[in-house]
Amino acid sequence: MNTHFHFLAYMYRLQHIDRWSLMRNSQRENVAEHTFHVALLAHALCTIAKNVFHKEVPTEKVVCATLFHDATEVITGDIPTPVKHHNADIHRNFREIERLASERLLDMVPSELQDEYKSLLIEPSEEVLRWVKAADRLDAYLKCTVEILTGNREFVVARDECLDALRTMAMPEIDYFLETFAPSFEKTLDELR
Repeated sequence: MNTHFHFLAYMYRLQHIDRWSLMRNSQRENVAEHTFHVALLAHALCTIAKNVFHKEVPTEKVVCATLFHDATEVITGDIPTPVKHHNADIHRNFREIERLASERLLDMVPSELQDEYKSLLIEPSEEVLRWVKAADRLDAYLKCTVEILTGNREFVVARDECLDALRTMAMPEIDYFLETFAPSFEKTLDELR
């Protein structure tokens, strides 16, 4: 009997899950696009940590974890942050839903591959999670910046909140990124040339 495992087919469906659903967007974004951006930013942050601040960082583990950081959204959809964080009960219940969705996704992986995917879907280390969260927040900040650049004031408050959240993380790599790379996101293509 030929058994098929649907995990990767589900991951491909992340392109159908829209983000920022409560906001008017000038540029729509899906979870697959967001995942790519977070992986790109995580790599940049880890590279800054290693080459500028001379830290030992598990770059490969961090970047791999970013590829699956929103994987559960293929089951749950993208729940907007104001909804998830409305109160402690909703937040706790949503974390439980995410855990159950992660387990469901892991069941879609052949048993001989499950240990590898379990470390990505369910049990990434706290150190890895910190870098993933930094990249995720940075991507939200950049999304807001680009939206504002197009004249969409819908993202002004969100951008300020994202910047506050980034500063709260107290990571010099974020400060370096914001000073060195972020200003380019406020430029047009002609200005970048």
